[in-house]
Amino acid sequence: MFNPQKLTRIFLVLSLAVFLFGIGYKIGQYRSAGVKITSNGSLNLFSGSSSSSQNANLKNMDFSLFWDTWQQLEDKYVDRTKLDQKKMYYGAIKGMVASVDDPYTFFLTPDENKQSKDDLGGKFEGIGAQLGLQAGRITVIAPLKNSPAEKAGIISGDFINKVDGQSTKGWVLPQAVSKIRGAKGTKVTLTIERDGKEKDIQMVRDTILVESVEVKLDEKKQDCGTICGSVAYLKLNQFGENTVDEWETKVAEIKKAWDGQQIKGMVLDLRDNPGGYLESSVYLAGEFLPKGKLVVRQESKVLGNKDYNVMRTGSLLDIPLVVLVNKGSASAAEILSGALRDYKRARLIGEKTFGKGSVQEALDLDAGAGLHVTVAKWILPGGSWINHIGIEPDIKVEMKIPEGNTLTRQMDTQLERAIEEIAP
Repeated sequence: MFNPQKLTRIFLVLSLAVFLFGIGYKIGQYRSAGVKITSNGSLNLFSGSSSSSQNANLKNMDFSLFWDTWQQLEDKYVDRTKLDQKKMYYGAIKGMVASVDDPYTFFLTPDENKQSKDDLGGKFEGIGAQLGLQAGRITVIAPLKNSPAEKAGIISGDFINKVDGQSTKGWVLPQAVSKIRGAKGTKVTLTIERDGKEKDIQMVRDTILVESVEVKLDEKKQDCGTICGSVAYLKLNQFGENTVDEWETKVAEIKKAWDGQQIKGMVLDLRDNPGGYLESSVYLAGEFLPKGKLVVRQESKVLGNKDYNVMRTGSLLDIPLVVLVNKGSASAAEILSGALRDYKRARLIGEKTFGKGSVQEALDLDAGAGLHVTVAKWILPGGSWINHIGIEPDIKVEMKIPEGNTLTRQMDTQLERAIEEIAP
């Protein structure tokens, strides 16, 4: 069985969004030891005794400016409580890595590195509720199954007026999420409004497991009653550690419905999918493409060139397929959708994708820190490199959501168009 947990080569737009937000620690450049990428892509540390030209150049560097800046900051900065030496140290490393001017090559502190791995594992700590905006108000879209939110009685449609007594008026979604999330075992009190009445609900945060793959077998066009044929709708949230196992379980349901002529086809929703493991995208492509087909070509002076081909016989090779994409579909999501488009296996509906055509390797450093470094670029089967360009859909459908609201099924014109393509 394919095990993506053993892989280190990943696409991490997701981590970029989470961890580069608010970094700003470009204090200087620090180097207590040299680093180099070996021919197999691993990270090695070498001491000052190395005879390499890179180490020789390092010996010639004058670090007095760095230490002078450090000392002046410690001696003269007005707020002594802000002078956290570990934070300054990590900030200096962040600045060094950021100097290559590649947004996908970045350093992670131990805490950030752990969170990055948890995110790819579909895990976080909080109350387990999907939030949205309705008329500009923080609203519960749905509590997750067996979550603290569900157990506490939170239901879809509840307005969240306060978090721990602080009003949510004027909040944006990321602000609400950051306030409600927290460490396992800690408490949070939400003041919710339901049917015009407020009440306080206290919850104990816990570890939340989020499914990478969601499926619905009876999706239909709206307002057409029983005359419409059903289609399978599969939402892929990311290419994480558990995606392949979850995918096989959900696809088995779709395969059974397809063989039993219960569905007309399938919609694969890759909207707002930020990517993840490269090999997961190749494995999933094998569900729809014949064995041996090229899915993506990796080009790298560091790792060498490599073709990733379908290595298995999929179970949905003949099902009618439409793929939904938008500007949040990135990296591994673009590999899958691009390959399906290039072989004319599926039509793409929605908006132009993000445009990320590079490969990152995730390296674990000392003390639990991490480094994500760009090691290659990838090329679609048709020969295109979509970096900073994106993939244009075959059928362009822009999503128009009223200001102050979050997408609902009734507003989802892209999904509606996809269903129409399969079951007109």
